[in-house]
Amino acid sequence: MIDIGEAQRQILEEIPVLGTERIHILEALGRVLAQDVTSARNVPMCQNSAMDGYACRHEDLVGTTSQTPARLKLIGEAPAGKPYRETVSTGEAVRITTGGILPSGADTVVMVENTELHDQFVTILATPSKGAHIRDVGEDVKAGEVVLNRGTVVRPPEIGMLATLGHAYVHVFQRPIVAILSTGDELVDLDEPLTEGKVLCSNSYSLAAQVMECGAIPLSLGTCSDDGEDQQLRLCQGLRADVILTSGGVSVGKYDLVKDSLSQVGVNVKFWKVAMKPGKPLVFGTIGNKPVFGLPGNPTSAMTSFEQFVRPALLKMMGHTRLFRPTTEAVLAEYVPSEPGRLHLARCSLFEEDGQTMAQSTGTQSSGALRSMVLADGLMIILPVEHGFSRGAKVKVQLLHSNAPLVACSPFW
Repeated sequence: MIDIGEAQRQILEEIPVLGTERIHILEALGRVLAQDVTSARNVPMCQNSAMDGYACRHEDLVGTTSQTPARLKLIGEAPAGKPYRETVSTGEAVRITTGGILPSGADTVVMVENTELHDQFVTILATPSKGAHIRDVGEDVKAGEVVLNRGTVVRPPEIGMLATLGHAYVHVFQRPIVAILSTGDELVDLDEPLTEGKVLCSNSYSLAAQVMECGAIPLSLGTCSDDGEDQQLRLCQGLRADVILTSGGVSVGKYDLVKDSLSQVGVNVKFWKVAMKPGKPLVFGTIGNKPVFGLPGNPTSAMTSFEQFVRPALLKMMGHTRLFRPTTEAVLAEYVPSEPGRLHLARCSLFEEDGQTMAQSTGTQSSGALRSMVLADGLMIILPVEHGFSRGAKVKVQLLHSNAPLVACSPFW
């Protein structure tokens, strides 16, 4: 039995980064860039206005105030997309909108708020600095500049930038296909009758959802019995995937045959059992360069093991460099027991009290209790000591979702 950190290290050493593919930018959300993105042009390409106002020559505005305004002749308009083609001379101005190209001869834009319009003349009531409210050529991006680096995770701003640069398609790392097999004589699927002694195979769905949440592609192999030949047949069907993921049958009971079945189909088992609770009976191995995970069958054990081992592996395969969930520090709202020899990952909710982030158990920590996982904001990392931790002790919490209440949230008004 190895500790959780050593298990993570050994797994990640075995995980390959997948190849690349070229996809449309709207399909790239959440994906990782596989190449640097370089701009072929300046952004903006031309000087343009950052405000609605009037483009003019700064020399006509020197000394202008509301008491001594400047009066300029209005000679035309430069709305966005329709440049004014003539030259602005002394004593002249051009009405311009945000994004409009700066006319030749003009070197300053006066905000419309600092002007008054009278027939064909505009009165300037304040003197802006020379070059005010003008976006220069290449102010945002310069031609030849690397704008997005290989390894960048594509978010909406990156998609906007790719469109600005004229990139309809982009190279990203591929998404792994994850074959998921749930084992156990007791399992039935959602469309099958739930007779005495049977349970619904929730792991098939929760694990598929976890795979999807981190950006990979689930491939369901369904359920199979506690029969070695049946398991081996299903595992062979999963060899077309990039990752094989099983749940159940990896403990030490009479019908826990998955570890042997994995070996029979050629999996090189690297380790079995991790010093953690829940999730002790975990198998990791490889077949060729494909990682294989044998997770426990209890629902929260399977999900917790996925978070610690499978999710980081899948993220690495997709080119990510930030592989683990974030952690925060919280104060215990109650006594929490520990178990010598095993790190305990206890489901907890977070709340604010007297300016502190507090953590408390979401109920029973039984490895079969899925409701406590539904209620959890995170997992308290309880160190393996003799006497547990009292209320008021500080503890690290691994956050399971972005809505965990780290700090009080309020609107701007």
